[in-house]
Amino acid sequence: MKKQVSFTLAGQVALVTASSKAIGRACALALAESGADIILGLRDLNSGKAIVNQIRKMGREVLPVQMDVTRLDEITAAVQAGLKYFKHIDILVNNAGIGAANPAEHVTEKDFDDTLNVNLKGTFFTAQAVGKVMIRQKHGRIINICSQAGFVALPTESVYCMTKAAIAHLTKCLALEWAPHHITVNAVAPTFITTPGTRKWLDDPDFSASVRRRIPLGRIGKPEEVAGPVVFLASPAASLITGETIMVDGGWTIQ
Repeated sequence: MKKQVSFTLAGQVALVTASSKAIGRACALALAESGADIILGLRDLNSGKAIVNQIRKMGREVLPVQMDVTRLDEITAAVQAGLKYFKHIDILVNNAGIGAANPAEHVTEKDFDDTLNVNLKGTFFTAQAVGKVMIRQKHGRIINICSQAGFVALPTESVYCMTKAAIAHLTKCLALEWAPHHITVNAVAPTFITTPGTRKWLDDPDFSASVRRRIPLGRIGKPEEVAGPVVFLASPAASLITGETIMVDGGWTIQ
């Protein structure tokens, strides 16, 4: 009997950027657990050894590729390497992003450019490179990692918030443009998640308590809780969803 709803990713190939730790790592592992083979986009190839071994132990194929998303040559080379190895790319998780706290009056041109180069330039041109592959294939799933910061204002995060708001709208634009090619484009927008990058703030009891007070569910998120919606959006179960941003924020933005 044919399943009415399928969440399996068997036979699919997923490219995950910034996949050696935190949310990217959780997404890569979750996609592999659901049956996908994985292309690991890594700014430092040496950082991927542990996750490569984990994915291979699951019985999945895995290809680590050099991929600094601020460099168009590395984006192109990484996508072509993945395509040569697997012959198709079915899923893209656009995860690479940075966002150091900085009061608006102290932001330098370099701070501004560095954040936009990763968060916007990297997201767009990675989507473009993989989108070209998916257009030829006439199918694909793109999931951008956005943030609740794209929907609410956070102090000292003006540039980061701006880029994440742009990613949410870019998601809609690409979804509309590529829908005729049977490509869905969606985003996942997490709240504060416990990662190496957030630990220095979340380890502060006062800051952590203030965040929990803003979250109706009353707790900080885990990377795996972002990976779950990513797997859903990549799966056949989400085939009629496109242009949407799923909030993974414990209820922060419903208030």
